[in-house]
Amino acid sequence: MSITATELKENLGKYLQLAASEDILITRNGKVVAKLTSPYQDLVEAARSLAGIIPADMTIEEARAERLMSK
Repeated sequence: MSITATELKENLGKYLQLAASEDILITRNGKVVAKLTSPYQDLVEAARSLAGIIPADMTIEEARAERLMSK
């Protein structure tokens, strides 16, 4: 989503809530000057990318031990 700096100032609360689920690009004079995003978005993406990597019959502790042994 892209909004103007003026729109952000007038509706800050609304865009803070929206930033929890999507990135918001802020423009001034038609140029992007900032990005409003959730600080947890990277963590969510990282967790999603790891889904399915550990076999279902293995615990997290076993996977960690196996990873440490391979180093």
